[in-house]
Amino acid sequence: GYYGVILPGVIQRNILENPGWYTQYTPYQAEIAQGRLQALLNFQTMVLDLTGMQIANASLLDEGTAAAEAMFMQYSLRKNANAKTFFVSEEVFPQTIDILKTRSQPYGIDLLIGDHRTVELTDDMFGAIVQYPAGNGEVFDYSDFANKAHDKNIKLTVAADIMSLALLTPPGEWGADIVVGTTQRFGIPMGFGGPHAAYFATKEEYKRSMPGRIIGVTIDAQGDYALRMALQTREQHIRRDKATSNICTAQALLAIMAGMYAAYHGPKGIKLIAERIHGLAVLLANSLKELGYQQENEAYFDTLRFNVGELVNPIHGEALNNEVNLNYNGQTITISIDETTSVEDVKTIVRFFGKVKAVNQNDIDVDGLKSELETTIPSSLQRASAYLTHPIFNSHHSEHEMLRYIKSLEAKDLSLCHSMIALGSCTMKLNATTEMIPVTWAEFSNLHPFAPIDQTGGYMQIMDELNRWLSEITGFAAMSLQPNAGAQGEYAGLMVIRAYHQDRGDFHRNVALIPSSAHGTNPASAAMAGMKIVITKCDEKGNIDVEDLREKAQQYADNLSCLMVTYPST
Repeated sequence: GYYGVILPGVIQRNILENPGWYTQYTPYQAEIAQGRLQALLNFQTMVLDLTGMQIANASLLDEGTAAAEAMFMQYSLRKNANAKTFFVSEEVFPQTIDILKTRSQPYGIDLLIGDHRTVELTDDMFGAIVQYPAGNGEVFDYSDFANKAHDKNIKLTVAADIMSLALLTPPGEWGADIVVGTTQRFGIPMGFGGPHAAYFATKEEYKRSMPGRIIGVTIDAQGDYALRMALQTREQHIRRDKATSNICTAQALLAIMAGMYAAYHGPKGIKLIAERIHGLAVLLANSLKELGYQQENEAYFDTLRFNVGELVNPIHGEALNNEVNLNYNGQTITISIDETTSVEDVKTIVRFFGKVKAVNQNDIDVDGLKSELETTIPSSLQRASAYLTHPIFNSHHSEHEMLRYIKSLEAKDLSLCHSMIALGSCTMKLNATTEMIPVTWAEFSNLHPFAPIDQTGGYMQIMDELNRWLSEITGFAAMSLQPNAGAQGEYAGLMVIRAYHQDRGDFHRNVALIPSSAHGTNPASAAMAGMKIVITKCDEKGNIDVEDLREKAQQYADNLSCLMVTYPST
C-alpha cells in the first residue's frame, strides 16, 4: 500500500516547499482561494477519470479512513434497517481492516472478513469492500461479485491503486458504488506512512451522502467562471451531529501535488509510468521463473507472490545483505515494483535469489528477457476507456510550462505570504521553515512504514521525544501521534473514554455534554463514537453557561460519559 515515487522537482520546489501554497487557509472565502480551488478541482477530475466514477471529493486523510467513511456511507444508505453486516475481503490491506474494526464498533456493525470468491452474500449485509489489485497482488475480475452483491441490495466499495487504473479496467465500469484509495503513488513520498491524500469517488445519486469537501464550478457576480466549495449542507460545520462525517479537513497540499503530478505527466506519461512498473514486474517474474521460482499470481500489476518454502530464511538474509526489503508472510514472499525500481534492481534480486540455489546470475539473461515481455492482465481487465482528457492534463508537460501554470494559480490566492488570515479558528498556525525542510529529505521521506524496526531508529527517537514533550506540556501520561487531523484526535479521545467506561462495565454511559459554541466536529465525532449528544447553553460571547452545565450533568448523571470542551472556546 506504500510505494517509492519520483516527485518532479518543479512540483517539489514550487508547491511543497513554497509558503505561497502551504500557508493558505481552508477555502471558505472563495474569492481569495480561486487558485487552490482550481488545483483541487483538477484533483477531483483526475480521480473521476481514473476510477470511472461520477463525483469525487477534494481528498480525505488516508486510504484506511476513506474506507471507513465508505463503510458508514453504505450503512447510512441501506434500505434494510436490520442489515448490520459489512463484508471485508481478506485481501484488503491489513491497516485498512484495523481501521474498519475500530470504526464499526460504535455503530454495532458486524464485520465478516473472508474470501470474496466463496462468501455467501445474505440479506443482512448492507455493504462490501474489496482491494483492486488485491493485497497479495492478484488482479481479480470482481464483476460477477459486484452483480451478486447488487442483487442483494449490497453496495460495493473498491479500494483501488490509482496508478494501476491507467492499465486496469476502472471499477466504475464493472459495478463499484464507491471507489477509495490513496494518491500517494502520484509523487507523494512514503514518509514512513504519511501524510498522503486519499481519494473518495462515488455515483452522482449519492452526492449528498458522501463525506469531505467538494469543489464545484459556478459563476461570479460578473458572470465569469468561478469555483467554490459545493454541497456544504452535508458537512459538520452546518449539520453538526447529523453530518455525513466528522471530517472537516482535507489533505489539500498533497492532493494539489498529486493533481499537478497528473497534469505534468499527462495521460501518456501516466500510462508510460504504469507500463514501466508492470513491465519490470513481468521481467522479474520471468527471470525468477528461470531460476525455478513459481510466481503464484495469475494476473498482477506490480506485485509478485512466491512460496519459497524453506528458502525463506536464506533469501531474507541475502536480501538484507543487498539492502533490499521484501514482504514476508510465513514461507510466502511478495515483491512490489514501483516508479523508482530499475532494471539493475531486478538484476540484484535475481542475483541473490539465484545465490541461495547456487545459481550464477550470468546464467540468467535478464536483458534478453526484456524483449519477450507480455502483460499478464487479461484482456477483459485491460483498460479501454480514455482518461485525463481535459486540456489541463494535456498542456503543461515541460518544466517551464508547469512552473508558469503553478505560479498563475498561486497568484490568485491569499496566503500568509501576503497578510494575516482573520478566518483562522482551529488552524491558527504557521509551520516553521525549520519544520518543513526535513520533510523533503530522502532520509525521512523515502522510508516505508513497514520497514523493520532496526531500520527505523531515527523515527522512533523523534516520536519518543515528541511524545515526552507533548505529555509534559499537557500534563498527561502519554500521547498518541496516530490521529492526523483534529477531528481524528477528537474521535480517538472519545473512543478511549468509551473503552474506559466499557472496561468498568458501564456500557450505559453514552451521554456527551457539548457546549452550543463548540466546533461542528465535536458533535459529529461524538455521534461517530456512538454517543448521545446533549447540548449545553453558552452566553453571547461563547462562554459556557455553568449553571446550565450543572443542571444537565445532574439530569444525565446516571448515563453521563464525558464533557467535551474546546479550550480556548471556538
